[in-house]
Amino acid sequence: MSEKKNPVAAAAEKAVDKLQEAIQGGNEIPGVPASEAPALQEPTEPRGPLPPKHDQRGPETYSPTGQLTGTAQKEVAQGGERLTTAQGTRLYDTNHSLKAGPRGPVLLQDHHLREKITHFDHERIPERVVHARGAAAHGVFQGYGSAARLSKAAFLGKDVETPVFVRFSTVLGSRGSADTVRDTRGFATKFYTSEGVFDLVGNNIPVFFIQDAIKFPDVIHAGKPHPDREIPQAQSAHDTFWDFVTLHTEATHHTLWNMSDRGIPRSYRMMEGFGVHTFRLVNADGGTTLVKFHWKPKLGVHSLVWEEAQITCGMDPDFHRRDLADAIEAGAFPQWELGVQTFPDTEEQMFEGIDLLDPTKIVPEELAPVQPIGLLTLNANPSNYFAETEQVAFHVGHLVPGIDVTNDPLLQGRLFSYLDTQISRLGGPNFAQLPINRTHIPVNDMLRDGMHQTAVHRGVAPYRPNSLDGGCPFLAGADTGAYIEVPAEVPAARKVREAPASFDDHFSQPRLFWLSMTPTEREHIAAAYTFELSKCWETAIKERALLVLANIDAELCAQVAAGLGLPAPEATVRPAAVEPSPALSQLGQTWPADGRIIGIVTDGEDLDAVRSVRQAVLDAAMVPLVVAPVGGRLGTGADALDVQRTFTAARSTEFDALLLAGSPPPGADAHGARDAKVDDATAQVRAVDPRVLLMLSEAYRHGKAIGAWATGITALEAAGIPSDAPGVATGDSARTVLENVTELLGNHRVWDRFTPAL
Repeated sequence: MSEKKNPVAAAAEKAVDKLQEAIQGGNEIPGVPASEAPALQEPTEPRGPLPPKHDQRGPETYSPTGQLTGTAQKEVAQGGERLTTAQGTRLYDTNHSLKAGPRGPVLLQDHHLREKITHFDHERIPERVVHARGAAAHGVFQGYGSAARLSKAAFLGKDVETPVFVRFSTVLGSRGSADTVRDTRGFATKFYTSEGVFDLVGNNIPVFFIQDAIKFPDVIHAGKPHPDREIPQAQSAHDTFWDFVTLHTEATHHTLWNMSDRGIPRSYRMMEGFGVHTFRLVNADGGTTLVKFHWKPKLGVHSLVWEEAQITCGMDPDFHRRDLADAIEAGAFPQWELGVQTFPDTEEQMFEGIDLLDPTKIVPEELAPVQPIGLLTLNANPSNYFAETEQVAFHVGHLVPGIDVTNDPLLQGRLFSYLDTQISRLGGPNFAQLPINRTHIPVNDMLRDGMHQTAVHRGVAPYRPNSLDGGCPFLAGADTGAYIEVPAEVPAARKVREAPASFDDHFSQPRLFWLSMTPTEREHIAAAYTFELSKCWETAIKERALLVLANIDAELCAQVAAGLGLPAPEATVRPAAVEPSPALSQLGQTWPADGRIIGIVTDGEDLDAVRSVRQAVLDAAMVPLVVAPVGGRLGTGADALDVQRTFTAARSTEFDALLLAGSPPPGADAHGARDAKVDDATAQVRAVDPRVLLMLSEAYRHGKAIGAWATGITALEAAGIPSDAPGVATGDSARTVLENVTELLGNHRVWDRFTPAL
């Protein structure tokens, strides 16, 4: 009898197969803009639209009422080789308005002008109030079957594959803000299950600022730019935010997470996700279990350092969305395991003294381990940002049999708010008919008309009961897949605007988080608080923030107070006696280096070594970017190497590690007038291009792995980096150096280079 494959191994094997299929005929290095290279001159021979790139696909072709059409995706995109109006009429000119003579006034009868301009005027829809800036991808979720005892949801069944669409986002910034700001990130997943759409709408932080949805407008108004100047954008480092969270101390736990490295992820691919709330699962026998959902990235949870994030905001504000798209295009498909923490569904809905209905609390994994129940793989980029990433509509009320909600007051408010928001943003109640939102099973909802109705309904009786339509649609029962809410008891109580006493503890869990951090992580938290509060104008707000920190930890408070030049106050509550949770720290484990970006710096010499190490990087499922003095190609003939980055365009923040294949002298454009990274006074007396030295010094300061061989070691010396320093690999063989660097990448950074004061 053949051995049964482990679900994780089987899913990984299938992902590898899909990876091979996806990259065949594709590009080794991601970032090519189109599926074919352009001609130097404007094409004049008519032809149809180009196919999408190998890494792209659109929404599955289901009808507005959720029925599989079998239509090829290209048939729902633009078609034909000639320019037409929206009605299909061919056009001979789109560069000139219809005028009364070449110099005359434009005529009102110009139907093409009016159609083109009118559509342009209405191209934009209201951006999301929160989570406006996002990036997304298509993928597949494979159930392990291990959740069968907990939930009857079909998509959690063993080896069941479910299409998904996942959107990542920042919370506070506008659509035009930068990716690497300090902020909470959204992690929203739309499962197109065989029982309907299920949306798991979470964040990369497991707790929230508030305990009750009625305060959501308050926290967002406080975090958004000041209403008089509309600044600062995508930042919490200002008075209104800290005014709110220091007066409203239930926000303390989330604020501390946000001030940690979790607030500046290295990548969406290296970001944990949480459902935040406690949900209720229902199994086939009607048994219920309370759970918290977790997304665990296969690459581990990693972050940027603060200076790195700041530089990246200027050098590449699209860093996270580019990283996600490039990884998928390169075949390094991101993966997460979905897991659950489980708790008995008792009347009290408490676990180990923790109120499970309080969204500002976590349950440490040491008390309730996360049990894996499925694997998510993202394997295709959207083919159109607006149609998919911008128009996707999530809602915590999109549930399937086997998953139900609880009385968490924040979750209860979200059940109303999401639906209300979609109606406003997407122009009416039919947003579910947009291709990216369509369910993959038949719909017969008796809902009619409204803005943007694209289904053509039949019948004369959209009501129940009816006989004119033969009684259709009929109700379902529990035995035919109906969604039935858990008949939970509603306690007899008086109407109040209150919270339970268990919601009153605002400091013990922040202290738990703080004590669970390593010294390096604590140093980063203290630095973040110091920076953010230094940006506040009002001294009273800073002093109030220090009072909050004193109730978490005296040392944290003292460090921040010293940075602000203010006295450290005494705590107003006794510090809680808590047991640290090692699972909360990002340090201490090793992870795969898949998809990491490796910069190979060359002076154009010893190209054989560059070719060899570049191929080795590709073979290791990482992405090599050749960095040279100028663009174009290095070498000649079939073995010539494309240059992906020049010294002018590159910055260390783009790379996870640097390999020095040479010691480039100052380039021809190493002048401050041409490149602000160059100091003219010293550039021409240096033996190595100053921009390479800057890359090296930044990479070293940010704790990144650096490798060098042959003359590359000279560049290290010029940058003042000892060849025997922690995280520096040198040698005669490029391949051996790469092996050492790859091993270092397993820890994400060279943490020995950081000397925390705490």
